[in-house]
Parts: sequence; C-alpha cells; structure tokens
Amino acid sequence: MRSRPLSIYLGRGAARRIAKDGWSGRDVSLLLGASGGPKWLILAALDRLLFGQFLMEDRETPLQAVGSSIGSWRHACLAQADPVAALDRFEEIYVNWDYSERPDTQEISDASLSMLEHIFGNTGADALIDHQLLHSYIVTARGRGLNSARHPAGLAAGMGSAAIANTLHRQLLASQFQRVVFTSMGAPELPFDDFGSTQVALRPDTVAQALHASGSIPFLLAGERDITAAPSGHYWDGGIIDYHFDVDVMSEQPLILYPHFRGDLTTGWFDKFLPWRRQRTPNAENLILICPSEDFIASLPDGKIPDRSDFTRMPPGERMRYWQICMERSRELADDFQRQLDNPDPLAGVELLG
Repeated sequence: MRSRPLSIYLGRGAARRIAKDGWSGRDVSLLLGASGGPKWLILAALDRLLFGQFLMEDRETPLQAVGSSIGSWRHACLAQADPVAALDRFEEIYVNWDYSERPDTQEISDASLSMLEHIFGNTGADALIDHQLLHSYIVTARGRGLNSARHPAGLAAGMGSAAIANTLHRQLLASQFQRVVFTSMGAPELPFDDFGSTQVALRPDTVAQALHASGSIPFLLAGERDITAAPSGHYWDGGIIDYHFDVDVMSEQPLILYPHFRGDLTTGWFDKFLPWRRQRTPNAENLILICPSEDFIASLPDGKIPDRSDFTRMPPGERMRYWQICMERSRELADDFQRQLDNPDPLAGVELLG
C-alpha cells in the first residue's frame, strides 16, 4: 500500500482539540516559517491552500506569523491583499531569475531586493505593516563583534568563533549574534528571552531591508547594515539563530501550525553540523507539524526536494525544469491536506508527538 504524500504530526493537546472541534484555520494562533532557501518550493501548492483559504477565512482574531529567511518571505505573501497572486509572483521570479555564471554577493543581494519589489509592488509593504488580522514577525540575526565586520576576513573569523561557541553550548552563540525581530503594527511581544532578543516596529522603508536581511546568508548575500530605528550593526539571516526554531518556547500559544520541509527540527543553522543536535522530534503539546513524507520525497527527481546545491550541480535550464516538476508535484501535498480537512475522522492517519 502506497503511503500518503503528507506526514501530519500532532502534539497531544492539538490532537485533543482537533478531535473535539475538527480542523479550523481560525483556531491556529501562530504560523511558523523555517529557513531553507529553495526548499520552500515543495510547499508551493500547500501554501496556496493554507494562505488562500484555510488560515484567514472567517478569522476574527489576529494570526501571528513568525518566520526566518525564506519563511518570512512566504509570510510576506500571506500579508498581501491577494496572497495566492503574491505567491504566484514570488514563485515565477524566484525560479526563473537568470544569474550570471559566478554571481557575487552583491549580484545575489540585488536580485533578492528586485524579487521583493516584484512581489510587493507599490502597496505591499504597507499591506504587511497595517494588516488587521496578521501580525508579522521577521526574524534576523544582528552580528556582534567580528560578525558585524565589513571585511570578509573579519567576518570569516567571526563566523569561526560563532561555530566554536555554538559547539560548546547554544547559548554561547549569543555572544556572537543578537536576535532582532521586525514586526508589523501592533504585534505583541514574542516569548523570546534569550539572545538579547528585541522587537523593532517596521516602517514602509524598512520592510524590504528586514526581509533581505532575514534571508542573507553570510558570504552568499551582503546583508543589511544599520537599519533605521533598529540597533546599529550588520544584519544577517535569521536562521543563524532560528533555523527551524525552538517550538518549546511557544508553549503558551493555543495552536501552532508549522508547514515544514521535514519531520524533525534543527534549532539553529550551526546545529546542522552537530549530529547530536540535528534531529530533534518536537514535543510541543500545541503543535501541528505538516511536511512531505519520506516516501513522497524519495519519489521526486533525484529523491530530494529543491535546495541550494541545485545552483552548482545543474545547468540553469535543468534546474528550472527540476524545480518546476517539484512544484507541480507539490499539488499532491495540498490535495492530501484537503482530504484530511474533509475526512469525517479528523485524526485519520496522523502521528502523535511525544
């Protein structure tokens, strides 16, 4: 028997609530979006279902959307008047952008800012800031010491120090980076109490800067320096601190929805290189984690979802075709989730966490 395309994991509190009340996007209080670059493309059709119908339909209380890197970009589409059309614009320009053979950090950063301009148009930044039913949180990492250096050699030394500090203990990474979260109007404080976390209200002229910073991997993109009304310094990819997030700190949320690329979480970017931290099954009572199943991923071209390595291992035309196939196949994930919503047994086929 063929397994289903989508894996659905529920914390025990979330399972009790869904068993009692069924599936309702109105009940979701927090939406999480992870870092991951091109990995987001495997969620393309699922995002359209979630953003276009499930999450915002008949909503009466604001949804909090917390994202780092590409997760914050996806949520920026949700903040638009027509989220599905925004996703269409994002997908089209992201997949088909024509980079030079060896793009430098400035070329990639210029491309990123052009993509944001294409997604937002003239009104998109205001829509994100002023949305009445969506509180947006764009997570960035402000470099401390050498991690705020302008020269690549200084930054390399800083990143090396950060890797060593993180290996010894995750909290030591706070000596190298500060979590700065840029928020839409009226967004309440998040329960982050580490990494010197601070929230900064967005302005129309800082939305693109914050999103660009949130996706700026050091040495690959240029990042942003001295963003207006925020602490001075250089801002980098939010995934450095919050790659897949620590969902335990959000235990007070009524219900968390996490559309993700995989069924385990790696809290910070440097943890990817530490096997004892890489695979952690979340044990949050209030979590709904949905992701492609292992069998579904194995059935894709090359047995993997899109990722950043595709830029170097494939010619541009081949990469675009491969990504297009993966996006077309992502419809299977959306269809499977719709079947879950329509099933008279709301817990059919789900797996319990913890």
